[in-house]
Amino acid sequence: MEKTTATLAARLTALLQQQQFVEAYEELFDENAVSIDPMYQLDLKGLSGLIEREKLFLSRAEIKKIRLSEPILAGNYFSVSLSMNFSVAGQDKTISELCVYKVENSKIISQQFFISGL
Repeated sequence: MEKTTATLAARLTALLQQQQFVEAYEELFDENAVSIDPMYQLDLKGLSGLIEREKLFLSRAEIKKIRLSEPILAGNYFSVSLSMNFSVAGQDKTISELCVYKVENSKIISQQFFISGL
């Protein structure tokens, strides 16, 4: 069954709210998905790399609170605003980001984050 941009956006936000980040990648992202993230110097391509990077972050961070907006849809793109409070090495951090996703063939093929609070 083909997943629409709206269906993928709703499912992604549901998984993120439940802090099921790795599951979101495994279920919704294409094998060749690209991530553009200002927290890292290089763009990352490939689902396995995205999952490994997420697992590394989750092994170091304790997420205390996450808030997401309703998705905004535009053709085969959608965006959500995300706010997260977490601690790394005992230091609390809060970031706000705009997350933009592109969908093709019922999968997310790219994500780009615009982050405030780094």
